[in-house]
Amino acid sequence: MIIAVASGKGGTGKTTIASSLALAVSPASTTFLDCDVEAPNAHFFLEPTFSQHEEVGLLIPQVDEERCTACGRCAEVCQYHAIVVLAGKVLVFPELCHGCGSCTLNCPEDAIKEVPDVLGMLEGGRTASGIYFARGVLNIGEPMAVPIIRQLKAWQPVQDGEVVIRDVPPGTSCPVVESIRGADFVVLVTEPTPFGLHDLRLAAQLVRDLELPAGVIVNRDGIGDRQVDDYCREAGLPIMMRIPMDRRIAEALAQGHLLVEAFPEYLPRFQDLYAQIRTLVEAGTGSELQTQSTRIKMGSLQGIRQTE
Repeated sequence: MIIAVASGKGGTGKTTIASSLALAVSPASTTFLDCDVEAPNAHFFLEPTFSQHEEVGLLIPQVDEERCTACGRCAEVCQYHAIVVLAGKVLVFPELCHGCGSCTLNCPEDAIKEVPDVLGMLEGGRTASGIYFARGVLNIGEPMAVPIIRQLKAWQPVQDGEVVIRDVPPGTSCPVVESIRGADFVVLVTEPTPFGLHDLRLAAQLVRDLELPAGVIVNRDGIGDRQVDDYCREAGLPIMMRIPMDRRIAEALAQGHLLVEAFPEYLPRFQDLYAQIRTLVEAGTGSELQTQSTRIKMGSLQGIRQTE
């Protein structure tokens, strides 16, 4: 089972939830993927020992000026405007290239070949608890995170019975889409504030467009107002857990402690969260969660009641 933990904005506690959920599942059969390749930080909490390293890159075009006639065909077929022809010279912009290979295939003079361009690094290893941890790290200045996330997802094939937790980048951009694509369930972490509600709406719409089942965790519960609750009820998104606004929790997290370790009473709550997710996925409720016309209400942490 693949569970993606996402949020519409940064700072809602997404990594806190993802790392605690990983420990609540059997660590020996759990893989944790830190897909926030622009700012990976889950390793501060789970503390893996990295034993695997692999560079990730794209094949970008390199033009042979002696063979090139500057016909402009490469610029015509490039959907990302990574190649332009100016004053009889072909200019390549690697930052815009998506490595699709169209320019190479369509060059009538065979004047273009593809060369590797390193974008970042994949790193993997085990934590002390037995979790397999892998992350992607985008090189500073590189604009495209998606190729690294795609390679990270494929780096360790999912085995039968394995649980994969993906710590997703914040927001609703292309890296988020790639991170949650293929997940069995998406946990949306939010906070009960106007900003939290605004970004939850965007994230929920993205999940709905991708036709993925989802549930909500309200972090820092007790601040703000009840608009997040009202929206979740109207949108058919079950609120699966609430974590109160508590200074002690903030202090523990700031010191690098895991929530379920600093406060052991949360371990059974995260185990129950995982049980809820399995129940929703195995019940096949994904299609109901994907539409506005059908509502799913969470009656309690133990039971789920479906209404029209």
